[in-house]
Amino acid sequence: MDKKDTEEFYNRLREKLLENSSWPSKYLYKFIVPTDEERISQVHKIFDNTGAVIESKKSKKGTYTSLSIMVHLESPDAVIEKYKEVSIVEGVISL
Repeated sequence: MDKKDTEEFYNRLREKLLENSSWPSKYLYKFIVPTDEERISQVHKIFDNTGAVIESKKSKKGTYTSLSIMVHLESPDAVIEKYKEVSIVEGVISL
């Protein structure tokens, strides 16, 4: 995605979060990460000190690890900020 598409995506996400949730609220992130301890650790560090509950599960072949992260956040902007932080981790797919 180019920068314009990315901003449009986040703007739509912000609108949907405002419509469908009352804030502060719990939010569930789901990511697919190549099974690499450094990359998985990077994602964990992004959610350090947030009270997040992180569950991980390796794929059948062990190539990828899915991360489900439940965290209590103050606003849709906080949700989007975490997506942006995770997006810099190489190879991560946000679901």
